[in-house]
Amino acid sequence: MADNAWIAVDAMGGDDGLAVMLAGVARARRRFEGMRFFLVGDEAQIAEGLKSHPNLSAASEIVHAPEIVGSSEKPSQAIRRARVTSMGIAIDLVKQRRAAAMVSSGNTGALMAMAKLSLRTLPGIDRPALAAPLPTLGDNDVVMLDLGANTECDARNLVQFAVMGAAYARVLLELDNPRVALLNIGSEDQKGTDEIRDAAAVLRGQNHLPLNFTGFIEGNQLARGEVDVIVCDGFAGNIALKTAEGTARFVGDLLKRAFRSSTRSKIGFLISRPATQLLRDHLDPNNHNGAVFLGLNGVVVKSHGSANELGVATAIGNAAKMVRADLTRRIAEDLLNFEDAA
Repeated sequence: MADNAWIAVDAMGGDDGLAVMLAGVARARRRFEGMRFFLVGDEAQIAEGLKSHPNLSAASEIVHAPEIVGSSEKPSQAIRRARVTSMGIAIDLVKQRRAAAMVSSGNTGALMAMAKLSLRTLPGIDRPALAAPLPTLGDNDVVMLDLGANTECDARNLVQFAVMGAAYARVLLELDNPRVALLNIGSEDQKGTDEIRDAAAVLRGQNHLPLNFTGFIEGNQLARGEVDVIVCDGFAGNIALKTAEGTARFVGDLLKRAFRSSTRSKIGFLISRPATQLLRDHLDPNNHNGAVFLGLNGVVVKSHGSANELGVATAIGNAAKMVRADLTRRIAEDLLNFEDAA
């Protein structure tokens, strides 16, 4: 990352508050050299918290924000208070080009609304989409979008999501020609809504773009690792995401119950502990944390509200990758190439 690139962090967001956010920022600072931070929030509290992270102080600047966005606050209310909240001020730092990206663990709806109003969408983008990496059985994660920003989408929106998702996958997963699929109720060409089929028809004709459209994918294939980008509307995407998270917790809880059921099971756990630890690490959402709002004039990353120190650092690391690779410019160029060929 360039020496003059800064990341604005909404230090007051998240379920566990300032302590976890600062610990996550400090961890990211150790992992990614050259990163600098605007820590946005209550100045006195942040200054006190930095006493536990002396190495972070030299690479950060506190930006005072007297208020925070509540977890249940309506987006319309948050927008009206954007100038005095840590979330709104962090977004504004990106708008002013003082920060190259911003990261928040706060209210998703408020973050989306404020970021869209302040940063606006890129030319050629009707709606921004929320994208995130999910674990798979393959060598790489899979990028999935939209995960809840847009509950209803037409074919044009889905095609734009595919273009943006492919650009993101090239940066995050370091792929030259990511495989892209549309989430559908079947793999046959005649399956799905008119919007999904129309989007597929457009994507099949975009051979000039740096993506490989593979067709449709069903919900039971999400974690197979057979594609790199999965595209859907926000309604289906959010349900799929929550189902995957719930299934991961279910498997983990089921394993715990099984290993505690008898003395023999406990012995079996000790023998298989390396394998179960590998499974736990692979499914740990903190290792895949950091959803990004694609399609904005700036990088905005949403960290999970319950993310721990590792999760916050992972989200910040993803933001750093996007800044370093100039993801916004890449998306704009791909969209221009798409429009020229349409």
